[in-house]
Amino acid sequence: MLNYKQLNYFWQVARAGSIARASEQLDLTPQTLSGQIGLLEASLEASLFRRVGRGLELTETGRLALSYADEIFEIGAEMEQALSGGTVKQVATFRVGIADVMPKSIVYRLLAPAMSLNEPIKIICREDKLEKLLGDLAIHRLDLVLSDRPMPAEMDIKGLNHKLGECGVSFFATPALAEKYGANFPASLNHAPLLVPSLDTAMRGRLMRWFDSQRLRPQIVGEFDDSALMKAFGQAGIGIFTAPSVIADEIAQQYGVVVLGQVDEVLDFYYAISVERKFDHPAVIAICETASTALFAT
Repeated sequence: MLNYKQLNYFWQVARAGSIARASEQLDLTPQTLSGQIGLLEASLEASLFRRVGRGLELTETGRLALSYADEIFEIGAEMEQALSGGTVKQVATFRVGIADVMPKSIVYRLLAPAMSLNEPIKIICREDKLEKLLGDLAIHRLDLVLSDRPMPAEMDIKGLNHKLGECGVSFFATPALAEKYGANFPASLNHAPLLVPSLDTAMRGRLMRWFDSQRLRPQIVGEFDDSALMKAFGQAGIGIFTAPSVIADEIAQQYGVVVLGQVDEVLDFYYAISVERKFDHPAVIAICETASTALFAT
């Protein structure tokens, strides 16, 4: 039978990030915590942590155990409050993985309908590489993954790809750069300073193929995994950058930049990926419906 005291110690260490920090919070010795977690691992016949340098990192089994522990102790806290005379309305948890290349503004617009359901939910967002998120989806640690590309066919996961929509891209620049490169778009992009997504993104390949088709050779002055960081560099006038046309007005206002031009031949795609049993989740349905009828409506 599961020892919940040992599970609580594991939970505290996982949340604190280290045995030393958790021992200070719990007023226990590191040896006590380490021993209790060792007993839990022995009873489960699985390793929950692995050593990385001088620190600890959750194993795949550890991440799965943590997701269950989160729910167990959250429900326990609700029970304690209810039995002590308080009123508790149970709120469902909706866990979403977000591919790190997704524009945050579009992510918010996609997820917002899930927060307006008749039955309230608590949303937990986690950002990472797509492959890592799909691994967590496979072991049911996530309910949904949002990405700019579908689940790769070679991945052995019983999941569903739902295309949420697509849109063209717009090129943005500070007023000073726009004055120099804004006329005669897109020919003006030739030799212009350009900020681009990193090589492992789907958009990077589409942009490069479009430049080749137009016989344009911009000067790439920066590559970014993080689209928000790329926009910050663009706001500082380091170079021209792209963003989805569907949020062009918002980008221009937020970063103080202007639109040089829009290219509909270069498309950004957006997908919701879910395991089969989760695709009828009310939040998933709300996200898909809003994407098709509002955000990416044609």
